[in-house]
Amino acid sequence: MSDQGDRVEELESKVERLEATIQGLTEELVEVHDRLETLEESGASEATTPSPTPESDVGETESEESDEAKSQESKKEDETGEDSGLGDDIIVA
Repeated sequence: MSDQGDRVEELESKVERLEATIQGLTEELVEVHDRLETLEESGASEATTPSPTPESDVGETESEESDEAKSQESKKEDETGEDSGLGDDIIVA
């Protein structure tokens, strides 16, 4: 009977950890959503006054190169079957 009691306590503890994780992820999602809205609003105001500077062009080029490098790295991992190590246990609700 104590084995069953231990199992119940273990499961309850696991549920509490999962609920805390869900709460944290939900809060993070709300924060990201708010930041995204802010960026979209500022992007809309910048779109009405387009005056790109050479500095912003350089940043965009570096970003594009970085994205391309990441894409190539992903393809290599897919081809070799290597795991990124991030885990496949992320649940999206």
